Amino acid sequence: MENYIKEALEIVKAQASVRNMTEEEITSMVQKLSEGIKSIAEGGAAADEAPVPAIEPRKAIKEKSITCLECGKSFKVITKKHLAKHDLTPEEYRERWGYKKGAPLVCKSLQRERRKKMKDMRLWEKRIKRT
Repeated sequence: MENYIKEALEIVKAQASVRNMTEEEITSMVQKLSEGIKSIAEGGAAADEAPVPAIEPRKAIKEKSITCLECGKSFKVITKKHLAKHDLTPEEYRERWGYKKGAPLVCKSLQRERRKKMKDMRLWEKRIKRT
């Protein structure tokens, strides 16, 4: 097991040198990689097991970022294009990780900002005036 952790640490160290990572992301990535390396080395396929998220789904949506539970990368918005890299649609992603059907895949601050803009636009009043 020790050898798998060393290999996983090398991979995560290289990733951390390229981008900022939280302690939680580093820990979960090392764990996920070491389990995957061990599984491959022992002849089993990592895809046969139930999916293991990069971090807990309820902790993935933060104030200024949202973490992709598939790969552990942080974004402001998880786009369809990014999810396509994991062969998922937004609906499949939400279902897989237990999010509500229409839950937005954006960080909390951006979600609040969008909600405020929509309220300021008052589109529902404009629609009523047209009829």
